Amino acid sequence: MSTITPFLWFDTQAEEAANFYVGLFPNSRMLSTTPAPDGTPDSSAGGVLTVEFELDGVRFTGLNGGPHFRFTEAVSFVIDCADQAEVDRYWEALLADGGEESQCGWLKDRFGLSWQVVPKQLNELLGDPDPGRSSRAMKAMLQMRKLDVAALQAAADAP
Repeated sequence: MSTITPFLWFDTQAEEAANFYVGLFPNSRMLSTTPAPDGTPDSSAGGVLTVEFELDGVRFTGLNGGPHFRFTEAVSFVIDCADQAEVDRYWEALLADGGEESQCGWLKDRFGLSWQVVPKQLNELLGDPDPGRSSRAMKAMLQMRKLDVAALQAAADAP
């Protein structure tokens, strides 16, 4: 059976990023590294060419491919959070050491990878059958950087 594996192009930090992500997400582990053969462009001999790892059971491959390509917000990973405490934990950890906030629960980590840190309550509010509640929750979300469950709920409940 075929599988689909996200393949992430880093400049030189694939192993560092993989170790960071594995330490952050539960049920995660490093699987393997492949050394860069002599003559590999943009790699030093003996350095790591690829690293394979799992994040919460999902397999990823990271490549040290050099500075030719960068991540953009066109591709991001969504973290479905159980509550505000989980939102806060992931938000702070992913922003640490040079990450960058965006809007509506989006951020870039220090490696330039985009993440959406989303509480499960947001989808519940946006899917509310009352169009007024869902609209008010959407308007509140559009004003936020880190998503705030209590503020989203208060906006949805407002008259």
